[in-house]
Amino acid sequence: MATNKDHKQDDNLMEVENALTKSEQFIEDNQKILSIVVGAIIVVIAGYLGFTKLYVAPKEKAAQEEMFFAEQYFEKDSFNLAINGDGTNPGFLDIIEDYSATPAANLANYYVGISYLHIGQYEEALDYLNDFSTDDLVLAPVLEGAKGDCYAELNQADKALSAYKKAYSIENEFTTPVYLLKAGQLMETQGEYSDALEVYQQIKDDYPASTEARTIDKYIARAEMELNK
Repeated sequence: MATNKDHKQDDNLMEVENALTKSEQFIEDNQKILSIVVGAIIVVIAGYLGFTKLYVAPKEKAAQEEMFFAEQYFEKDSFNLAINGDGTNPGFLDIIEDYSATPAANLANYYVGISYLHIGQYEEALDYLNDFSTDDLVLAPVLEGAKGDCYAELNQADKALSAYKKAYSIENEFTTPVYLLKAGQLMETQGEYSDALEVYQQIKDDYPASTEARTIDKYIARAEMELNK
């Protein structure tokens, strides 16, 4: 029994040694190619770090400084001035054009999209909102909700509802009840009263402290009345 066990161990060791030998042989045979690949990876990483430090960082600082007046106009609901600038100070469109690849330009896409939404240019709003990306747990649902508002105004109910669902699926106590309510109201316009009742009830059960919960009983009653007709 011990002899068989020793033979098995020897066989396993030989297999490992053979595998190592093959690996060593592969490295030796392809050393030049592997060196080129490793060198290329190092060049790419170094290039990215250099681009970020030497190009993006200074551009980002300048972009943030130049966005100041556009942000002020946005906060005052002067959306055209926020988008296009005032002739002296740049607007968000200028930031996008002059400082592409910076986080500030990315954020400017959001500002432009929301501004166009407010002034009723919904297709233009969608163009810029779709160019904006974020992982922020508050801003991300607002982004999807804004897309939903655009689609709703364009009478594209299915796309609007899909966007609202994305918005309320990114859960937080501030935005989720807002987009649950918008989704429910849109569902009602499509005759989907059972689905509407479900999201209204979710607001009542899961977000009782929200502003939307204060008046949710009337929405629940209306949906129930429609279902009982």
